[in-house]
Amino acid sequence: MEMIVISLCLTTLLAFLFLKSFHKKNTTTKLNPPPSPWRLPVIGNLHQLSLHPHRSFYSLSLRYGPLMLFHFGRVPTLVVSSADAALEVLKTNDIKFSNRPKTKMVDKLLNGGRDLAFAPYGEYWRQVKSLCALHLLSKKTIQSFECVRKQEINVMMDTLEKASSSSSSSTVNLSQLLTTLTNDVITTAVLGRKYSSEEGGNNSNNLVRRFNELLGAFPLGEFIPVLAWIDRIRGLDKKVEKVNDEIDVFLEKVVQEHEDHSDEEMSAFVDILLSTQKDKTTQFELDRKGLKILLVELLFAGAATTFTLMEWTMTELLRHPECMKKLRDEIRSVSTHDLYVTEKEVKEMNYLNMVIKEVLRLHPSGPLIPRELREDVKVNGYDIAAGTRVLINIYAIQRDTATWGADAGEFKPERHLNSLLDFEGQNFKYLPFGSGRRRCPGDGLAMALVEVALANLVKRFDLRFKLGPIGDDKPDLAEATGLDVCRKFPLIVSPFSALSST
Repeated sequence: MEMIVISLCLTTLLAFLFLKSFHKKNTTTKLNPPPSPWRLPVIGNLHQLSLHPHRSFYSLSLRYGPLMLFHFGRVPTLVVSSADAALEVLKTNDIKFSNRPKTKMVDKLLNGGRDLAFAPYGEYWRQVKSLCALHLLSKKTIQSFECVRKQEINVMMDTLEKASSSSSSSTVNLSQLLTTLTNDVITTAVLGRKYSSEEGGNNSNNLVRRFNELLGAFPLGEFIPVLAWIDRIRGLDKKVEKVNDEIDVFLEKVVQEHEDHSDEEMSAFVDILLSTQKDKTTQFELDRKGLKILLVELLFAGAATTFTLMEWTMTELLRHPECMKKLRDEIRSVSTHDLYVTEKEVKEMNYLNMVIKEVLRLHPSGPLIPRELREDVKVNGYDIAAGTRVLINIYAIQRDTATWGADAGEFKPERHLNSLLDFEGQNFKYLPFGSGRRRCPGDGLAMALVEVALANLVKRFDLRFKLGPIGDDKPDLAEATGLDVCRKFPLIVSPFSALSST
């Protein structure tokens, strides 16, 4: 009898396991994943990535479609390359795609994502966003720094003026000037003063670029853990440690300065953060590490996005002298004096707005918007599993010939004439600052500087490009690597006064 009972139990168990396996297999076969490019064992699709992933994804999307599922080692990644698919991700299912991926670089450089851009979706992120929106990114606060923008732009103008009057062969590194301008304006707003004039201050510009390059890096060990030793051999871990140490030393000095003068009137965002940290009546807890991580993002990520936009704008204008002339004519028609172009005057310059829109279309500072799926979802008929990383390829969406025409890859500011497109992210064919809950909230801070700086630069100087590395008479379009894609080579120009010809 016992043998019969045991046999029945074993038979039942085996039948259960078989049915469970069959059910699981049957359920799996019903799923409809997005198309995937052919992949290799272990490394998956890593071999199909170039130094510029947004370009690789764009080329592959022309073959596999607007939704592609890649496997980078052990990490499944969905790449979105059309406006319709982006709408499904960033609007219809925004809450499900509201997390940021937890990457090794975010963990090392931003303490696991305790900043505004990469913090997990939840209460901490909402508190940080509210704090930044109220005390740094509001229209009132941005307007209050108008005099700072004017002062630092005039410093840049003086440098160019000296170069233009010295000799006809004098050249300047315009990329460096734009980086310094951006850093000085942002550090004044966030930290209360600029630091570029101090000993070692000039290294801060280089630090910004290295930080963003590392934040956008692809550590091999993250995707294939057994190959993590390669990251150590190629020096990636040491680079991260070095940048972290330099940033921490700098910010610790800054925070200590403000703590030592806490009895004085609060004038910078760091003072607001220190006040919030001491306030025990709020549920928002901000420790010293979190405070410095937040400053890192505002200082480095914010600065990179802003100067990258100005750098690409001047690149395209130098490549298209007819556009430069048209813009200069507009600026002079609005600002009829030989003095500083004001921010009030800038608001009347429609062609300037079109130029900036077109640059952001062709050269979005962050061409890939990273997200991570919180739960299973169906997008355009395809099944996507929870935990899948997602990259919205803004570069591909804003060059889609179905939307922008056969000349989508060409620089034509006139295409934005009478266009209702803006930077709010509500039209999913144009998303330079993203869309949805995780849209970049700093566009107002960036645009306030970009518009007035470009207007003054174009009005006052005729910039002539110095021959590039391949001997071309126009600036090249080679891109650097990193989270924010700036020029690979600095923009070297010879400045000549443009006011004498008026």
